[in-house]
Amino acid sequence: MAPSVGNHFKSDITEIAAGNGYISGGQVAAFVSGNSSNGLYKLILSPVTFQASGGTFANFQFAILYNSTAASGNLIGWWDYGAPITLTSGNTFTVGIDQTNGVLELQ
Repeated sequence: MAPSVGNHFKSDITEIAAGNGYISGGQVAAFVSGNSSNGLYKLILSPVTFQASGGTFANFQFAILYNSTAASGNLIGWWDYGAPITLTSGNTFTVGIDQTNGVLELQ
């Protein structure tokens, strides 16, 4: 099921099954920088790469960004890739986070 604006927490999202290189909760999008200029704050995070090993990941269509430090796992946003993706053993998939414009801007 697709994420919606009514989803607020990680628990509102159905996660793919862990295994074959995918760990429950996903990978960390590490903080790169957060800067403010003229009242506009940009959050820049590192790209996240998943690698299937020992088998195929469950099909996925969305990459979810959530705050893992909050106990409730507050959702921040998601990427919709338009169709289910199959990641077979030995292949990688990168959530390409924009290193110039960031994942979000706050004013």
